[in-house]
Amino acid sequence: MVISLSGDTRPLKIGIVCPYGWDIPGGVQVHVKELAEHFIAAGHQVSVIAPVSDESASLEPWLVSAGRPVSIPFNGSVARVLFGPIAASRVRQWIAAGEFDVLHLHEPGIPSLSLLACWSAEGPMVGTFHASTPRMRAIAAAGGLIEPMIEKLGARIAVSEMAHETMTSLYGTSAVIIPNGIDYSHYASGRTDIEQRLSSTLKIGFLGRFEEERKGLPLLLKALPAIIKRNPRVELLVAGPGDSSKISSSLDPAIGKHVKFLGRLSHQEKAEFLQSLHLYVAPNTGGESFGIIIAEAMAAGAAVIASDIPAFRALLDDGTNGLLFKNEDPASLAQAINTLAGNHEELAQLSQSGMEAALQYDWDTVASRILSVYESAMAGHGKVGIGSESASWKRGR
Repeated sequence: MVISLSGDTRPLKIGIVCPYGWDIPGGVQVHVKELAEHFIAAGHQVSVIAPVSDESASLEPWLVSAGRPVSIPFNGSVARVLFGPIAASRVRQWIAAGEFDVLHLHEPGIPSLSLLACWSAEGPMVGTFHASTPRMRAIAAAGGLIEPMIEKLGARIAVSEMAHETMTSLYGTSAVIIPNGIDYSHYASGRTDIEQRLSSTLKIGFLGRFEEERKGLPLLLKALPAIIKRNPRVELLVAGPGDSSKISSSLDPAIGKHVKFLGRLSHQEKAEFLQSLHLYVAPNTGGESFGIIIAEAMAAGAAVIASDIPAFRALLDDGTNGLLFKNEDPASLAQAINTLAGNHEELAQLSQSGMEAALQYDWDTVASRILSVYESAMAGHGKVGIGSESASWKRGR
Protein backbone atom coordinates (compact mmCIF):
# COMPACT_ATOMS: atom_id res chain seq x y z
CA MET A 1 0.00 0.00 0.00
CA VAL A 2 1.31 3.44 -0.88
CA ILE A 3 -0.05 6.84 -0.13
CA SER A 4 -1.35 9.25 -2.72
CA LEU A 5 -0.33 12.87 -2.30
CA SER A 6 -1.72 15.33 -4.83
CA GLY A 7 -2.11 12.51 -7.33
CA ASP A 8 1.42 11.19 -6.71
CA THR A 9 1.41 7.56 -5.58
CA ARG A 10 4.69 6.69 -3.88
CA PRO A 11 6.10 4.90 -0.84
CA LEU A 12 6.88 6.99 2.22
CA LYS A 13 9.97 7.23 4.38
CA ILE A 14 8.53 6.91 7.87
CA GLY A 15 10.37 7.42 11.14
CA ILE A 16 8.69 5.97 14.24
CA VAL A 17 9.79 6.70 17.80
CA CYS A 18 9.05 4.23 20.60
CA PRO A 19 9.57 5.75 24.07
CA TYR A 20 9.68 2.51 26.08
CA GLY A 21 12.34 -0.18 26.37
CA TRP A 22 12.09 -2.51 23.38
CA ASP A 23 13.17 -5.63 25.29
CA ILE A 24 10.19 -5.78 27.65
CA PRO A 25 6.90 -6.39 25.82
CA GLY A 26 4.11 -3.88 26.32
CA GLY A 27 1.16 -2.48 24.43
CA VAL A 28 3.03 0.46 22.93
CA GLN A 29 6.00 -1.66 21.84
CA VAL A 30 3.70 -4.24 20.21
CA HIS A 31 1.78 -1.46 18.46
CA VAL A 32 4.96 0.13 17.09
CA LYS A 33 6.47 -3.19 15.98
CA GLU A 34 3.37 -4.40 14.16
CA LEU A 35 2.68 -1.01 12.59
CA ALA A 36 6.27 -0.86 11.27
CA GLU A 37 6.05 -4.39 9.88
CA HIS A 38 2.71 -3.63 8.24
CA PHE A 39 4.04 -0.50 6.55
CA ILE A 40 7.19 -2.29 5.38
CA ALA A 41 5.11 -5.11 3.91
CA ALA A 42 3.04 -2.45 2.12
CA GLY A 43 6.15 -1.01 0.45
CA HIS A 44 7.07 1.90 2.71
CA GLN A 45 10.54 2.54 4.14
CA VAL A 46 10.39 2.50 7.94
CA SER A 47 12.95 3.11 10.65
CA VAL A 48 12.15 2.80 14.36
CA ILE A 49 14.26 4.20 17.20
CA ALA A 50 13.77 2.91 20.75
CA PRO A 51 15.63 2.34 24.02
CA VAL A 52 17.25 -1.11 23.98
CA SER A 53 18.66 -2.78 27.08
CA ASP A 54 20.89 -5.27 25.26
CA GLU A 55 22.48 -3.48 22.33
CA SER A 56 24.54 -6.57 21.49
CA ALA A 57 21.40 -8.59 20.78
CA SER A 58 20.19 -9.23 17.27
CA LEU A 59 17.75 -6.44 16.44
CA GLU A 60 15.20 -6.07 13.68
CA PRO A 61 16.93 -4.57 10.60
CA TRP A 62 14.69 -1.50 10.79
CA LEU A 63 15.31 -0.88 14.51
CA VAL A 64 17.87 1.64 15.83
CA SER A 65 18.94 1.63 19.48
CA ALA A 66 19.10 4.99 21.26
CA GLY A 67 20.77 3.47 24.31
CA ARG A 68 19.79 1.64 27.46
CA PRO A 69 16.59 2.69 29.23
CA VAL A 70 16.23 3.53 32.90
CA SER A 71 13.31 2.31 35.00
CA ILE A 72 10.91 4.67 36.73
CA PRO A 73 7.63 3.85 38.53
CA PHE A 74 4.59 4.92 36.52
CA ASN A 75 0.88 4.11 36.41
CA GLY A 76 1.17 1.08 38.72
CA SER A 77 3.96 -0.32 36.58
CA VAL A 78 7.57 0.41 35.70
CA ALA A 79 8.26 2.57 32.64
CA ARG A 80 11.61 1.94 30.97
CA VAL A 81 12.44 5.23 29.29
CA LEU A 82 15.44 7.17 28.04
CA PHE A 83 16.15 10.89 28.32
CA GLY A 84 19.10 13.29 28.43
CA PRO A 85 21.79 14.81 26.20
CA ILE A 86 23.31 11.52 24.97
CA ALA A 87 19.94 10.14 23.97
CA ALA A 88 19.06 13.49 22.38
CA SER A 89 22.23 13.33 20.29
CA ARG A 90 21.39 9.85 19.02
CA VAL A 91 17.86 10.94 18.17
CA ARG A 92 19.16 13.99 16.23
CA GLN A 93 21.60 11.82 14.27
CA TRP A 94 18.82 9.37 13.44
CA ILE A 95 16.51 12.15 12.23
CA ALA A 96 19.23 13.81 10.18
CA ALA A 97 20.18 10.54 8.47
CA GLY A 98 16.61 9.38 7.89
CA GLU A 99 15.32 12.14 5.58
CA PHE A 100 11.82 11.10 6.66
CA ASP A 101 8.63 12.24 5.00
CA VAL A 102 6.88 12.01 8.34
CA LEU A 103 7.87 11.38 11.96
CA HIS A 104 5.49 9.36 14.14
CA LEU A 105 6.04 9.92 17.87
CA HIS A 106 4.43 7.60 20.42
CA GLU A 107 3.68 9.07 23.85
CA PRO A 108 5.35 12.44 23.17
CA GLY A 109 4.03 13.72 26.49
CA ILE A 110 6.50 11.79 28.67
CA PRO A 111 10.23 12.45 29.13
CA SER A 112 11.65 9.90 26.73
CA LEU A 113 12.71 9.60 23.10
CA SER A 114 9.50 10.92 21.53
CA LEU A 115 9.76 14.17 23.46
CA LEU A 116 13.42 14.47 22.44
CA ALA A 117 12.52 13.87 18.80
CA CYS A 118 9.75 16.46 18.95
CA TRP A 119 12.19 18.91 20.53
CA SER A 120 14.82 18.29 17.83
CA ALA A 121 12.78 18.00 14.66
CA GLU A 122 10.90 20.35 12.36
CA GLY A 123 8.41 19.33 9.69
CA PRO A 124 5.61 16.77 9.45
CA MET A 125 5.12 15.10 12.84
CA VAL A 126 2.29 12.96 14.20
CA GLY A 127 1.88 12.06 17.88
CA THR A 128 0.01 9.03 19.22
CA PHE A 129 -1.18 9.15 22.83
CA HIS A 130 -1.75 5.82 24.58
CA ALA A 131 -1.98 6.50 28.32
CA SER A 132 -5.26 7.12 30.09
CA THR A 133 -4.48 8.19 33.62
CA PRO A 134 -4.28 11.52 35.48
CA ARG A 135 -0.91 10.33 36.78
CA MET A 136 0.47 11.33 33.38
CA ARG A 137 0.85 14.84 34.80
CA ALA A 138 3.43 13.65 37.32
CA ILE A 139 5.62 12.01 34.68
CA ALA A 140 5.00 14.78 32.15
CA ALA A 141 6.17 17.60 34.41
CA ALA A 142 9.45 18.14 32.58
CA GLY A 143 10.21 21.80 33.11
CA GLY A 144 7.34 23.19 31.04
CA LEU A 145 8.63 21.52 27.86
CA ILE A 146 5.62 19.36 27.15
CA GLU A 147 2.86 21.68 25.97
CA PRO A 148 5.05 23.63 23.48
CA MET A 149 6.19 20.31 22.03
CA ILE A 150 2.60 19.05 21.70
CA GLU A 151 1.80 22.21 19.74
CA LYS A 152 4.54 21.31 17.22
CA LEU A 153 2.69 18.18 16.17
CA GLY A 154 0.95 18.48 12.82
CA ALA A 155 -1.62 15.86 13.83
CA ARG A 156 -2.52 13.90 16.95
CA ILE A 157 -3.94 10.42 17.50
CA ALA A 158 -5.45 8.94 20.68
CA VAL A 159 -5.91 5.18 20.85
CA SER A 160 -9.18 5.39 22.80
CA GLU A 161 -11.72 7.77 24.29
CA MET A 162 -9.96 7.39 27.65
CA ALA A 163 -6.60 8.33 26.16
CA HIS A 164 -8.27 11.27 24.42
CA GLU A 165 -9.80 12.50 27.68
CA THR A 166 -6.42 12.30 29.42
CA MET A 167 -4.74 14.16 26.58
CA THR A 168 -7.42 16.87 26.52
CA SER A 169 -7.28 17.42 30.27
CA LEU A 170 -3.48 17.66 30.29
CA TYR A 171 -2.81 19.68 27.16
CA GLY A 172 -6.11 21.29 26.20
CA THR A 173 -5.98 19.90 22.68
CA SER A 174 -7.85 17.25 20.71
CA ALA A 175 -6.99 14.27 18.52
CA VAL A 176 -8.51 11.80 16.10
CA ILE A 177 -9.27 8.48 17.79
CA ILE A 178 -7.68 5.48 16.05
CA PRO A 179 -7.47 2.26 18.08
CA ASN A 180 -4.51 -0.03 18.40
CA GLY A 181 -4.21 -2.56 15.60
CA ILE A 182 -3.95 -6.35 15.56
CA ASP A 183 -2.92 -8.91 12.96
CA TYR A 184 -6.41 -10.36 12.66
CA SER A 185 -5.54 -13.08 10.16
CA HIS A 186 -2.69 -14.33 12.36
CA TYR A 187 -5.09 -15.06 15.22
CA ALA A 188 -8.01 -16.15 13.04
CA SER A 189 -6.00 -18.55 10.87
CA GLY A 190 -6.29 -22.10 12.13
CA ARG A 191 -8.79 -21.33 14.87
CA THR A 192 -11.57 -23.84 15.53
CA ASP A 193 -15.18 -23.23 16.44
CA ILE A 194 -15.34 -22.77 20.21
CA GLU A 195 -17.85 -25.62 20.52
CA GLN A 196 -15.17 -27.94 19.11
CA ARG A 197 -12.80 -26.79 21.87
CA LEU A 198 -15.21 -27.73 24.63
CA SER A 199 -14.07 -30.79 26.55
CA SER A 200 -14.05 -32.06 30.09
CA THR A 201 -11.31 -29.52 30.91
CA LEU A 202 -12.27 -25.83 31.03
CA LYS A 203 -9.29 -23.82 29.78
CA ILE A 204 -8.96 -20.27 31.09
CA GLY A 205 -6.14 -18.01 29.91
CA PHE A 206 -4.30 -14.96 31.22
CA LEU A 207 -1.44 -13.18 29.44
CA GLY A 208 0.56 -10.24 30.75
CA ARG A 209 3.27 -9.06 33.13
CA PHE A 210 1.74 -11.08 35.95
CA GLU A 211 4.06 -9.70 38.65
CA GLU A 212 2.40 -6.30 38.25
CA GLU A 213 -0.58 -6.27 40.57
CA ARG A 214 -2.65 -3.98 38.34
CA LYS A 215 -2.66 -6.69 35.64
CA GLY A 216 -4.95 -8.60 37.97
CA LEU A 217 -3.50 -12.10 38.34
CA PRO A 218 -3.78 -11.98 42.18
CA LEU A 219 -7.47 -11.20 41.75
CA LEU A 220 -7.93 -14.15 39.38
CA LEU A 221 -6.13 -16.48 41.80
CA LYS A 222 -8.44 -15.33 44.62
CA ALA A 223 -11.42 -16.23 42.43
CA LEU A 224 -9.99 -19.64 41.50
CA PRO A 225 -11.22 -21.69 44.52
CA ALA A 226 -14.85 -20.79 43.76
CA ILE A 227 -14.27 -21.62 40.09
CA ILE A 228 -12.69 -24.99 40.91
CA LYS A 229 -15.59 -25.84 43.21
CA ARG A 230 -18.00 -25.56 40.25
CA ASN A 231 -15.53 -26.79 37.60
CA PRO A 232 -13.21 -29.38 39.18
CA ARG A 233 -11.32 -29.98 35.91
CA VAL A 234 -10.54 -26.32 35.20
CA GLU A 235 -7.05 -25.34 34.03
CA LEU A 236 -5.69 -21.79 34.34
CA LEU A 237 -2.92 -21.10 31.81
CA VAL A 238 -0.77 -18.06 32.67
CA ALA A 239 1.55 -16.65 30.00
CA GLY A 240 3.92 -13.71 30.04
CA PRO A 241 7.24 -12.53 31.48
CA GLY A 242 8.00 -12.79 35.17
CA ASP A 243 9.17 -15.07 37.96
CA SER A 244 6.41 -17.60 38.57
CA SER A 245 8.16 -19.44 41.41
CA LYS A 246 7.05 -17.02 44.15
CA ILE A 247 3.44 -17.20 43.05
CA SER A 248 3.47 -20.99 42.64
CA SER A 249 5.02 -21.57 46.06
CA SER A 250 2.39 -19.38 47.75
CA LEU A 251 -0.55 -21.34 46.34
CA ASP A 252 -2.36 -24.08 48.21
CA PRO A 253 -1.35 -27.33 46.43
CA ALA A 254 -5.03 -28.12 45.84
CA ILE A 255 -5.30 -24.83 43.93
CA GLY A 256 -1.81 -24.79 42.42
CA LYS A 257 -2.35 -28.05 40.54
CA HIS A 258 -4.90 -26.20 38.37
CA VAL A 259 -2.43 -23.44 37.42
CA LYS A 260 0.22 -23.73 34.72
CA PHE A 261 2.77 -21.01 33.94
CA LEU A 262 3.89 -20.95 30.32
CA GLY A 263 6.48 -18.15 30.39
CA ARG A 264 6.98 -15.69 27.58
CA LEU A 265 5.42 -16.75 24.28
CA SER A 266 6.55 -16.21 20.71
CA HIS A 267 4.20 -14.55 18.24
CA GLN A 268 3.06 -17.93 16.92
CA GLU A 269 2.82 -19.48 20.38
CA LYS A 270 0.60 -16.61 21.51
CA ALA A 271 -1.85 -17.28 18.68
CA GLU A 272 -1.93 -21.00 19.47
CA PHE A 273 -2.39 -20.23 23.17
CA LEU A 274 -5.37 -17.94 22.56
CA GLN A 275 -6.91 -20.36 20.06
CA SER A 276 -6.79 -23.17 22.64
CA LEU A 277 -8.85 -21.31 25.26
CA HIS A 278 -12.51 -21.40 26.14
CA LEU A 279 -12.23 -18.19 28.15
CA TYR A 280 -9.72 -15.37 28.11
CA VAL A 281 -9.79 -13.37 31.34
CA ALA A 282 -8.58 -9.76 31.64
CA PRO A 283 -8.79 -8.94 35.37
CA ASN A 284 -6.80 -5.68 35.10
CA THR A 285 -7.62 -3.24 37.88
CA GLY A 286 -6.85 0.02 36.06
CA GLY A 287 -4.34 2.07 34.09
CA GLU A 288 -5.43 0.66 30.71
CA SER A 289 -6.49 2.74 27.73
CA PHE A 290 -7.27 -0.03 25.25
CA GLY A 291 -6.46 -3.75 25.62
CA ILE A 292 -4.62 -5.23 22.64
CA ILE A 293 -4.54 -8.72 24.11
CA ILE A 294 -8.34 -8.66 24.48
CA ALA A 295 -8.77 -7.78 20.80
CA GLU A 296 -6.32 -10.57 19.88
CA ALA A 297 -8.20 -13.06 22.06
CA MET A 298 -11.46 -12.05 20.38
CA ALA A 299 -9.90 -12.60 16.94
CA ALA A 300 -8.69 -16.04 18.08
CA GLY A 301 -12.23 -17.01 19.02
CA ALA A 302 -11.89 -17.12 22.81
CA ALA A 303 -14.84 -15.77 24.78
CA VAL A 304 -13.66 -12.81 26.86
CA ILE A 305 -14.36 -11.94 30.49
CA ALA A 306 -12.95 -8.60 31.63
CA SER A 307 -13.11 -6.16 34.51
CA ASP A 308 -15.53 -3.31 33.96
CA ILE A 309 -12.87 -0.59 33.81
CA PRO A 310 -13.72 2.09 31.21
CA ALA A 311 -11.23 0.88 28.57
CA PHE A 312 -12.52 -2.69 28.61
CA ARG A 313 -16.15 -1.63 28.83
CA ALA A 314 -15.65 0.40 25.64
CA LEU A 315 -13.71 -2.36 23.88
CA LEU A 316 -16.39 -4.94 24.67
CA ASP A 317 -19.24 -2.57 23.82
CA ASP A 318 -20.68 -2.61 27.35
CA GLY A 319 -20.78 -6.39 27.44
CA THR A 320 -22.04 -7.09 23.92
CA ASN A 321 -18.75 -8.71 22.84
CA GLY A 322 -17.63 -10.10 26.19
CA LEU A 323 -18.76 -10.54 29.78
CA LEU A 324 -17.87 -7.82 32.31
CA PHE A 325 -17.40 -8.30 36.04
CA LYS A 326 -17.10 -5.81 38.89
CA ASN A 327 -13.56 -4.48 39.04
CA GLU A 328 -11.41 -5.79 41.92
CA ASP A 329 -14.17 -8.18 43.03
CA PRO A 330 -13.02 -11.85 42.95
CA ALA A 331 -16.53 -13.10 43.76
CA SER A 332 -17.94 -11.23 40.76
CA LEU A 333 -15.17 -12.66 38.57
CA ALA A 334 -15.80 -16.21 39.77
CA GLN A 335 -19.51 -15.83 39.14
CA ALA A 336 -18.89 -14.56 35.59
CA ILE A 337 -16.61 -17.48 34.76
CA ASN A 338 -18.97 -20.03 36.30
CA THR A 339 -21.91 -18.52 34.40
CA LEU A 340 -20.21 -18.96 31.03
CA ALA A 341 -18.71 -22.33 31.92
CA GLY A 342 -22.21 -23.63 32.53
CA ASN A 343 -23.80 -22.07 29.46
CA HIS A 344 -22.16 -23.26 26.24
CA GLU A 345 -24.69 -21.42 24.09
CA GLU A 346 -23.81 -18.04 25.63
CA LEU A 347 -20.13 -18.94 25.47
CA ALA A 348 -20.40 -19.61 21.73
CA GLN A 349 -22.42 -16.44 21.19
CA LEU A 350 -19.78 -14.25 22.89
CA SER A 351 -17.05 -16.00 20.91
CA GLN A 352 -18.83 -15.22 17.64
CA SER A 353 -19.62 -11.59 18.47
CA GLY A 354 -16.03 -11.09 19.62
CA MET A 355 -14.60 -12.47 16.37
CA GLU A 356 -16.81 -10.13 14.35
CA ALA A 357 -16.00 -7.09 16.50
CA ALA A 358 -12.25 -7.72 16.34
CA LEU A 359 -12.23 -7.18 12.58
CA GLN A 360 -12.38 -3.41 13.07
CA TYR A 361 -8.93 -3.55 14.71
CA ASP A 362 -7.19 -5.31 11.83
CA TRP A 363 -4.05 -3.51 10.70
CA ASP A 364 -5.38 -3.12 7.16
CA THR A 365 -8.08 -0.85 8.56
CA VAL A 366 -6.08 0.83 11.32
CA ALA A 367 -2.94 1.52 9.26
CA SER A 368 -5.00 3.00 6.44
CA ARG A 369 -6.47 5.49 8.90
CA ILE A 370 -3.01 6.31 10.26
CA LEU A 371 -1.76 6.95 6.71
CA SER A 372 -4.59 9.45 6.26
CA VAL A 373 -3.35 11.28 9.36
CA TYR A 374 0.18 11.25 7.92
CA GLU A 375 -1.16 12.82 4.75
CA SER A 376 -2.82 15.58 6.78
CA ALA A 377 0.40 16.28 8.70
CA MET A 378 2.47 16.30 5.50
CA ALA A 379 0.25 18.74 3.63
CA GLY A 380 2.28 21.81 2.80
CA HIS A 381 5.49 20.51 4.39
CA GLY A 382 8.77 19.16 3.05
CA LYS A 383 10.77 16.40 4.71
CA VAL A 384 11.48 16.19 8.42
CA GLY A 385 14.61 18.09 9.43
CA ILE A 386 16.56 19.20 12.47
CA GLY A 387 15.30 22.42 14.05
CA SER A 388 17.46 25.17 15.44
CA GLU A 389 16.04 24.60 18.93
CA SER A 390 17.81 21.24 19.14
CA ALA A 391 21.15 23.04 19.34
CA SER A 392 20.34 23.86 22.97
CA TRP A 393 20.97 20.21 23.86
CA LYS A 394 24.55 20.57 22.63
CA ARG A 395 25.00 23.40 25.13
CA GLY A 396 23.63 21.21 27.92
CA ARG A 397 20.35 23.06 28.32
